[in-house]
Amino acid sequence: MPRLSFIIPTTPKPDYPLFVFLPGMDGTGLLYQRQAEALCQWFDVRCLCIPADDQSSWDSLAYQVITLIEKELRIRQKYTTKGQLNSNNSPVADSVPDVSPSVYICGESFGGCLAIQVMLRAPWLFRGMILVNSASCFNQQPLLGWGISITRWLPDFLHHTSMIGLLPFLASLGRIELDERRALIKAMKAVPRNTAVWRLSLLRDFSVHEKNLQNLTQPALIIAGGSDRLLPSVEEAQKLKTHLPNAQMLVLPYSGHACLLEKEVRLDQILKDYYLPIKSVVMDNG
Repeated sequence: MPRLSFIIPTTPKPDYPLFVFLPGMDGTGLLYQRQAEALCQWFDVRCLCIPADDQSSWDSLAYQVITLIEKELRIRQKYTTKGQLNSNNSPVADSVPDVSPSVYICGESFGGCLAIQVMLRAPWLFRGMILVNSASCFNQQPLLGWGISITRWLPDFLHHTSMIGLLPFLASLGRIELDERRALIKAMKAVPRNTAVWRLSLLRDFSVHEKNLQNLTQPALIIAGGSDRLLPSVEEAQKLKTHLPNAQMLVLPYSGHACLLEKEVRLDQILKDYYLPIKSVVMDNG
């Protein structure tokens, strides 16, 4: 049984395409409520929650996410089967219908790396991928790598203080409402020091071969904050776009690293305007 779980932020809609948020370093999955409420007009939204004490490898994280998604798809099969039985007034189904997956995965920062890992292991499950300020370039930032050693030796009370000190680098605070800012601080404080060190180590060790990326032919949208002070997200987005064969890139010029919390950033509108597969979903669902 996976330790990871899905949060259901809006009313379930099993007849809608599945949209899965993979969170950043906090792992809580609690920071996407505003975005989820807007996206639920077209999608059945799930937010991954990674336990605060979880120290799984990339392999384990990826396979747990795949397991959770496959479980959601089985639920959809039962829903579809039930609907067909009711409509046909037939008490017995000859077979379980082959429901083709309609799953979109969206990873932010740490979650961007996890989204890539998941896609590489089970590409057949997904119709598309959205990466937001992917932290896949973390291992190219020596100063951030040294932060792992520093964090390892910090007392817990200093660790929490240092998290607050990271805020100006993590987010464009002037673009985030007070409630969202408080939620971000709470989520950051929820990550114990040992877990933070582990997840930073995962980012340091993250590696994916360019040829493997080229095998991911699903439409991808790569979003980068042009004012990201934590990572060179625009450069990383350009690199990913080069290697993903069916990718589009969008730069949000005034956005920081945690751009999905910014009041002016509406992921639903971005997808509608820039991501071609979503346009068909919008048309299908009105």
